[in-house]
Amino acid sequence: MSIDTLSDFIAQLERAGELIRVTHPVSANLELCEIADRVMKQPGGGKALLFEHVILMDGTRSAFPVAINLFGSMRRMSMSLGVESLDDVSARITELLEMKVPEGLLGKLSMLPRLLEVGKFPPRMKRGSAPSQEVVWQGDDVNLDKLPLIKCWPEDGGAYITFPMVITRDPKRGIRNVGMYRIMQTGKKTLAMHWQRHKVGAAHWREMAERGEKMPVCIALGADPPSMYSASAPLPPTIDEFLFAGFLRKAPVSLTKAVTCDLEVPAEADFVIEGYIDPADALVMEGPFGDHTGFYSLADLYPQVHVTAITMRKNPILPTTIVGRPPMEDFYLGHATERIFLPLLKLTIPEIVDYHMPAEGIFHNLVFVSIKKEYPGQAYKVMNALWGQGLMSLAKVLVIVDAWVNVRDPQEAWWVALNNIDPERDARFTMGPVDVLDHSSRTFTYGSKMGLDATRKFPEEGFTREWPAVIEMDDATKRKVDAKWNMLGLGEAGRGKRDGGNQ
Repeated sequence: MSIDTLSDFIAQLERAGELIRVTHPVSANLELCEIADRVMKQPGGGKALLFEHVILMDGTRSAFPVAINLFGSMRRMSMSLGVESLDDVSARITELLEMKVPEGLLGKLSMLPRLLEVGKFPPRMKRGSAPSQEVVWQGDDVNLDKLPLIKCWPEDGGAYITFPMVITRDPKRGIRNVGMYRIMQTGKKTLAMHWQRHKVGAAHWREMAERGEKMPVCIALGADPPSMYSASAPLPPTIDEFLFAGFLRKAPVSLTKAVTCDLEVPAEADFVIEGYIDPADALVMEGPFGDHTGFYSLADLYPQVHVTAITMRKNPILPTTIVGRPPMEDFYLGHATERIFLPLLKLTIPEIVDYHMPAEGIFHNLVFVSIKKEYPGQAYKVMNALWGQGLMSLAKVLVIVDAWVNVRDPQEAWWVALNNIDPERDARFTMGPVDVLDHSSRTFTYGSKMGLDATRKFPEEGFTREWPAVIEMDDATKRKVDAKWNMLGLGEAGRGKRDGGNQ
């Protein structure tokens, strides 16, 4: 059964022992971030937190609790999508991609349940009033200061919305986009929208600005967990994130018409901030912001959102997150993307076995990739293919290893890679787009990348020496020691990271 609301998800986490309620007063100005950061750095990501007594910037108590670190562990990330393991989602996608029309009438009829399941995914408009509009602030009632938006780090430019679903529409094709961008409060009725030039929402804004048209924008906070996650997913511009959320939750997302904008918003959202961007406005300064790189991203000019309405449930909870020196909650959201989108990556690069973006690489700085190598130069073919794949084009360092290497274990991946490379022979450099937040690139959003071919080398690649085998004990001896281990008084049996390394 799908979880429809943020409150339901929080209740589920509490029943599972995954949530701590914080009743002591905590300030939204820096204190909440410092507490959450310490918890996120605990083994396994710590617990989810629900702050029930949040002190606003003016010293008064917020009417609304704040939830953070809801997705910040492997278990909670899986719970949010209703699965035992994130690989269960990628298995569903693989099954759909490999679905072939069988022979015979009975075989074709057997496909109907799967096809009907797909048909349930599109979002549906809710009839009647929506919970997300039980309370409506308009006109003089609109006041962002009443929301417990947090200032995360000392040098941040202000209080931020950090876990939004930003809803826009392609002005040419009418396709909805739902993105996750940081948003800085600049006044009681104004916000600065930080959407990077590579993002779909930014493309919509540029198109409407060229036309001289005001751009409607809605910012939803809290909803069913798959919708919240889907805003962060790197979907193609033609795929509606609420459609993808429906696939993840195996039930349609319920939408309703916004009060002051010609956009649809989640009917079960906790808050919806409605507004518009006027192309006649000057850009406003946004930032600095303590970012997921672990460094501050510098202040820059971004479009201003004029808030026309704030709608909410009767008893809403404001979801937020923080980013900074890894590991943080965003690592688990990124890990979900890594697992879920592996089958789609294999569609265009079929030799890929697995890939992993370790927390220290903050997604775009380091990617380990294992491949089934069958011909010389294949590692470089994979590098070039990956640098041509959407946001993977921003990857700074790609490390390609053989199929047997467990890339989800960075220690094993680096051990193999550093043993296998001749730096001059196996490193390749290229130029291309880099992440907006990369402060080391030679110019803004443009710089160099490195690929390391850490695979076993073929003679055609200029390697004529004998390639050594990986050290591994024989199976017979392993079985003998397994049988007597409990009699040796040595505690838990020490195991190698991975068997079968002699490939």
